Amino acid sequence: MATDTAQLHARWHETVTAARADPDPTDPDPTAADATGADPAPYATRLLSAWGEPQRRYHTTAHLVAVLDHVDLLAHHAADPAAVRLAAWFHDAVYRPDRSENEERSAALAERALPELGVPADRTAEVARLVRLTVTHDPAPGDTNGEVLCDADLAVLAGAPDAYAAYVAAVREEYAFVPEDAFREGRAAVLRQLLDLPRLFRTPFGTERWEALARRNLAAELATL
Repeated sequence: MATDTAQLHARWHETVTAARADPDPTDPDPTAADATGADPAPYATRLLSAWGEPQRRYHTTAHLVAVLDHVDLLAHHAADPAAVRLAAWFHDAVYRPDRSENEERSAALAERALPELGVPADRTAEVARLVRLTVTHDPAPGDTNGEVLCDADLAVLAGAPDAYAAYVAAVREEYAFVPEDAFREGRAAVLRQLLDLPRLFRTPFGTERWEALARRNLAAELATL
């Protein structure tokens, strides 16, 4: 299914507009209040171009839309929904399946772009922190922003059997350059790491609706490896 680029541009513009407001109105930063900034449109174009790079099979604009939709579903749980939505846009903005520093480079991209867009420094720092958190998907207790982003990113694990199988196939396609034995070994390690987490999901919604199904999917996949 084709991604609605115009809709994504509109969502990006709405998110940036909301994020320009000072995240702490009780302690406003006079340099950030009523912030204006660069036109968001070219940034959306560059981000969507990155999300559409040809090496991607799972980490595509479809994944971006899915994460944004899940953030919207869980946003009431977040302390700063605007920061979480921006983190969703940036969390896989840099993605090379043969590299290990994708999250760090994605966070650095946010740290460069957001001040240009007029996003206050505190919120920019929070977005970068959230992007880096997707390395482990293990937010600290009480980190509601991290809980929302990580749950939204991992929601794919709780898909119905056909959807989960499509996710697994897309991940394998992204790693087509890896020999089968090596891929199976690496994928099994990832699955065990996830299953070893005390909880995959941290929001009340994720815990209730997604946890058990995701664990069944992960265990079933691991059994095939």
